[in-house]
Amino acid sequence: MGSITPDRSSQRTAAKAWWTLIRFGFRLLYNEMAFTYDLVSWGVSLGQWRDWQRAALNHLDAPPGGRVLELAHGTGNFEIDLRRAGYRAVGLDLSRAMGRIAAHKLRRWGLRPPLVRGRAQALPFPDASFHAVVSTFPTEFIIDPGTLAEIHRVLAPDGRLVVVFNGILTRGSLAKEALEFAYRVTGQRSPWPVNVEERLADAGFSGDVVTENLNRSIVLLFVVKKTTA
Repeated sequence: MGSITPDRSSQRTAAKAWWTLIRFGFRLLYNEMAFTYDLVSWGVSLGQWRDWQRAALNHLDAPPGGRVLELAHGTGNFEIDLRRAGYRAVGLDLSRAMGRIAAHKLRRWGLRPPLVRGRAQALPFPDASFHAVVSTFPTEFIIDPGTLAEIHRVLAPDGRLVVVFNGILTRGSLAKEALEFAYRVTGQRSPWPVNVEERLADAGFSGDVVTENLNRSIVLLFVVKKTTA
């Protein structure tokens, strides 16, 4: 028995070090290495990333010209999609690097949607000011109770929260298998650390997980509606 405890302790230490390294890598990708984000996302999805993002457009249920808030706008690609779909888009991101890249990209497209730097747990917007809130492939901040409370606050009555949280390749043979292995070892195929449906309900949302079938992949989304007591 005496040899088991050190082994388990070593395994826990190694696991903690691994996840610390993974989180550091993602922090670099969202900040210092943000200029590589579009290329990385294209590579890890075999070119499907933008289709996965655009799947959210089918579920916003916002009126023409409606105000839509994107949380974690990244390099600005989905902001362009929202504008081209006729919405009045506003983007929020904590990363200064992402903000610079997105602003430059939008200017190249002749667009000037407002981009705001801030935290999702403290949204700088009035109550009931958006018809929909959307986020594509966010980190765990999206299920933080503070984030959900703020989203509920800024949504109009019956407004929707749409979150694209997973894309799974269905074709691609060896490349697909290699990418699936990479997703698993970086924790992106692991379940959420909390009961997301329960947390959404506690925050005042009702809805479900929706599956979109694309040509070479499937996309998973949370599509939920603001409810009122």
